[in-house]
Amino acid sequence: MSNIENRCRLVLVAPDMPDIAEQTRVLADALKGGDVASVIVPQYGLTEADFQKHAEALVPVIQKAGAAALIEGDTRVAGRARADGLHIPGGADALAEAIERHTPKMIVGGGNATDRHHALEIGELRPDYVFFGRTDGDIKPEAHPKNLALAEWWASMIEIPCVVMGGADPQSALAVAETGAEFVALRRAVFADPVQAPSVVAAVNALLDEKAPRFED
Repeated sequence: MSNIENRCRLVLVAPDMPDIAEQTRVLADALKGGDVASVIVPQYGLTEADFQKHAEALVPVIQKAGAAALIEGDTRVAGRARADGLHIPGGADALAEAIERHTPKMIVGGGNATDRHHALEIGELRPDYVFFGRTDGDIKPEAHPKNLALAEWWASMIEIPCVVMGGADPQSALAVAETGAEFVALRRAVFADPVQAPSVVAAVNALLDEKAPRFED
């Protein structure tokens, strides 16, 4: 077993599936594929009541696998579902409010920084992590070049960990790792074919084991 703590780790973005049973089963299977640091659960098009039901089904599955369950955007849903944290997709103002209200009891990160200025604004708030990209931003095979450039700049000078949204191709995880980012988030790359999700998670971990740069202690 490799030392996963000294290289870029995988973050999953839960797939957009209206059926709770299917979403839970697919995510549980994916988590059996190997190391996953955390899972971000977006609301997608669900009502708050339905989002609550999905979160209550997914959070225990995520936590049982040893990953942190992060609810995107809705603090009430996160609290009721006993999630580990909140992923805030808005800018600095929304993130500041969430940090003030919920840390250190919960993990709070996000920010959707689109340039260096906004990234530094978010960094001043001392979130648990900064997120480059959007959780639904994996529309191309590769990670967005702007997010890769921001991550490389950030990782070289800021101690707050960053998560970078990868692309729809599992190989995009390596390009993220090569920036020095601590985490790569994948969604379509893992869940485009749900049957293959566990083997994709295993393959991404093997790729990162073999080729991702190591962090200095």
